[in-house]
Amino acid sequence: MGKPFNYGGQAILEGVMMRGARKMCLAVRNPKGEIITHCEDLNPRIYGGPIVRIPFLRGLVMLWDALGLGMRALMFSADVALGEEEVQFSGPIAWGTFAISLTAAVAIFFVGPLLLIGLLERWITSDLLSNLVEGVVRLGFFLLYVWGVGFVPDIRRVFAYHGAEHKTINAYEAGDALTIAAVNRRSTTHTRCGTAFLLQVVVISIVLFTLLGRPPMLLRIASRILLIPVIAGIAYELLRFTAAHQDHPVVRAISAPGLWLQRLTTRQPDEGMLEVAITALRRLLAEEQLVSASEAPASVQPVSSLSAATPMER
Repeated sequence: MGKPFNYGGQAILEGVMMRGARKMCLAVRNPKGEIITHCEDLNPRIYGGPIVRIPFLRGLVMLWDALGLGMRALMFSADVALGEEEVQFSGPIAWGTFAISLTAAVAIFFVGPLLLIGLLERWITSDLLSNLVEGVVRLGFFLLYVWGVGFVPDIRRVFAYHGAEHKTINAYEAGDALTIAAVNRRSTTHTRCGTAFLLQVVVISIVLFTLLGRPPMLLRIASRILLIPVIAGIAYELLRFTAAHQDHPVVRAISAPGLWLQRLTTRQPDEGMLEVAITALRRLLAEEQLVSASEAPASVQPVSSLSAATPMER
């Protein structure tokens, strides 16, 4: 038997996206209470080609594609959640939003801490200390952002769908039936979570930038930007390794901060959210022919009565 595929996902507005080996499927609840699903093929040159066997490079390419896919899924879910008649899954608005968001993230979390420390350099004589303080500030920015956005009502709902996504994947990987009752017993944390990946990016950046000394400011700004792909590649491989070796106590200790941080980026979902996440995964499994077509949910599915057993539990 071949090695089981590691399914992944992402919370979106009023829904969940699930990504498999060849397909991506998402499920979003519209204002009428219906669950709208959408599936499409993944790029086979990225997800099925030789690049997936090249360490470090595979992480960079797959993460770049996943960022674009995630942004388009968010745009799709926003249209569905707002009740738009014609849903656009891509276009200039999606890619423009993606470019602006990525630029802002780099400016705030990589260049911002460096410029802040640059204002204090006359009082910091040690190169090592300067880089360490910059790293601590970057980590502080990241943690403050994750904590702060959790107070936004719409983001709290996205975090609850994030919890539903994790519960559903945890249940599937444990061999549980994909029912609301079974899925709800699972944890809202997962070792392959993007939150853990981002934390690893920040920690690895502290180590790497500390080794670079303190060249002129322009060179330091350039290094903070140009080395992002290198850091992301390392973090991706570390995440894969730690997720695959959770039976080792040292690896579990390394993973612990990422799991703890997920307490800020996940919430306990309600049953309706679990239903959406299960619908997305079931549709994906059907598209990849891992379950029969009769088990796949319809493209438009009315919300089930959550006070009794849902159709998926019968």
